[in-house]
Amino acid sequence: MNDRKEGAVRLAIVGAGSRGLGYARRAVKNGAVITAVVEPDRERLDALLAALPGHPIREFATWDDLAAEKVADAAIIATPDRLHVDPAVALAGAGYHLLVEKPLAPTEAEALRIVDAVEAAGVMLAVCHVMRYSDYTARLKEVIDSGAIGQIASVEHLEPIGWWHFAHSYVRGNWRRESESSSMLMAKSCHDIDWLSYVVDRPVEKVSSFGGLMHFRPENKPADAGDRCVDCPLQQTCAYSATKIYRGFLESGGWEQWPLAVLDSDVSAESINRALEVGPYGECVYNGQNDVADHQVVNLQYAGGVTASFTVTAFTDLAFRKTRIFGSGGWIEGDGRMLHVQEFATGRKYSIDSAAVGGASAADGHGGADDGLVDAFLRAVTTGDESHLLSGPQQSLETHRVVWLAEESRRTEGTVVRDIPSDPLKPAVL
Repeated sequence: MNDRKEGAVRLAIVGAGSRGLGYARRAVKNGAVITAVVEPDRERLDALLAALPGHPIREFATWDDLAAEKVADAAIIATPDRLHVDPAVALAGAGYHLLVEKPLAPTEAEALRIVDAVEAAGVMLAVCHVMRYSDYTARLKEVIDSGAIGQIASVEHLEPIGWWHFAHSYVRGNWRRESESSSMLMAKSCHDIDWLSYVVDRPVEKVSSFGGLMHFRPENKPADAGDRCVDCPLQQTCAYSATKIYRGFLESGGWEQWPLAVLDSDVSAESINRALEVGPYGECVYNGQNDVADHQVVNLQYAGGVTASFTVTAFTDLAFRKTRIFGSGGWIEGDGRMLHVQEFATGRKYSIDSAAVGGASAADGHGGADDGLVDAFLRAVTTGDESHLLSGPQQSLETHRVVWLAEESRRTEGTVVRDIPSDPLKPAVL
């Protein structure tokens, strides 16, 4: 069977979890054809096949099998963080262009392997730094590039993860232990660090960082709390009650693709309740199953003396990022939807509505940014013009390197990292 649309980009999906399926849906909406999938979990595989009827999708047991037979123009790699490097290297070598979920890889050595493989093969690589691709970011860049606020002097940026989102992903979920995924800063905020570099448009020269795991620890467990929320006498009053959170999403609707489908691909009251009874998403957040930071601050100095502070924290509502940019001729305050600008010389104050689509979460496609990323990637593959991509392999590697050095600083009690090297073998810490 081959019902490929004339000129349509053919895509292979490696990893059919929440993000893989989400990108596949968006690619199809933009005219792509899904021709292959690699997914060992039968339920997730069946969910993808059911979501994309009419596509000539072949099932491959491994990414090596997919690499051995080129059946697509490009591949979306949405495996767990620690399983990015092998499929990326294999598929790049087979001539597939790559869209890789962030982070590129948890370690610098693995990320270098991917970048080297992509450059040797001459294929395109886009890391899913979706924040670069939002209409909000485009409007913000227009204001900055117009000179309306003069030269940027400093930036204040906040990522409000959301209390229940943090509990879902970083206490109960796949990113709860660094040895199984990556640091919280890398897993959640590598694209914030990347976005700041994109907005400031200067290389980072100094980094320091502070933070850690403060709240989600066994010593903070209430005396009467149970090990699972379904049996806990505090489940109706605890902020992090899994029964209250997930059953609430079931009742309100709109959360089926994420986060509910993470618990079970068959989203129903019966399956979600069963997951809460036996799976990790029903465990008390104070059981000690996690070790990643729940709050962190990163301080950055860019070339020319521009500074930025970045805060990421669990202890907020789930919302768009908040940013203030202070320039020599004015300043901007943004909330992911609206930009409020003041120009000093004229006294002019005005607001810009970016018309962000939906909310800030993965369930809403990050306010339209996921669609923007997928559209840019498909354009790049269709035309062979990588200028449609707002960052390339080396740029992604450099901003990932800032994250690794921030983590090095955090673990050494805020040691300042200076003169960040492009050569990973050059010493950087003073």
